[in-house]
Amino acid sequence: MDKTLLKGLEVLEALAMSEKPRGVSELAREMGLTRSNVHRTLKTLCAAGYARQDGDGDYECTLKLFQLAGSVVARVDVKREAEPFMAALAAKTLETVHLSVLDDTDVIYLHKIDSPQPVRAYSTIAGRAPAYCVATGKALLAFQDEEYLERFRGRLQPHTPKTLATAAALREELAQVREQGFAINRGEWRESVCGLAAPIFDATRRPLAALGISGPLERLKPARLKAFTPDVVDAARSISEALGYTAP
Repeated sequence: MDKTLLKGLEVLEALAMSEKPRGVSELAREMGLTRSNVHRTLKTLCAAGYARQDGDGDYECTLKLFQLAGSVVARVDVKREAEPFMAALAAKTLETVHLSVLDDTDVIYLHKIDSPQPVRAYSTIAGRAPAYCVATGKALLAFQDEEYLERFRGRLQPHTPKTLATAAALREELAQVREQGFAINRGEWRESVCGLAAPIFDATRRPLAALGISGPLERLKPARLKAFTPDVVDAARSISEALGYTAP
């Protein structure tokens, strides 16, 4: 067990639970630690963006903890709100339905409903896929800022002949996704699997998750994908509205 990390978390918790900024000596006495130990820990928390000094030299938490907690709570909320719309989409399309969130350069499948058909797209809840290769990933990446997209520099690898493996190709695709409001995977992660997805936004108009369907390329041909596009987009919009989103 990392005792240094535990002490840091204890100091962070003490700051978070305090109604006012705290001084080094005060925290050291309260926690039974040396003043130098607490001072080093606070400086580290400041460098990491979790704490800051006020004008009197005391320390308080920043909003970074609130932002992290908000992301966790939002993921729970979006799953609950999405479930009835996912069920309706699965019943209409008879394809696998995914609810995905971004995690660095990947998507994580937060929830899914499997297709009842014997031949279907294989995935697992909590499984990962490269965000630039799948429809839910591209639906989310299209609404990220330039700093986020820089994470992909030098990390675009071709998984199939259709993978968007250059920055120029990916950016062109993401611009189209922003314009049309949905993304399509044409066999870019698994050559025999394609998909369609639309972004889900929270009350602050931040892209929170993506809703999509996926299935065998031989079954989800372009005409069928086009026919299901309004259903996927409408379901994602309804989930967004349930989360407090209002269109600009």
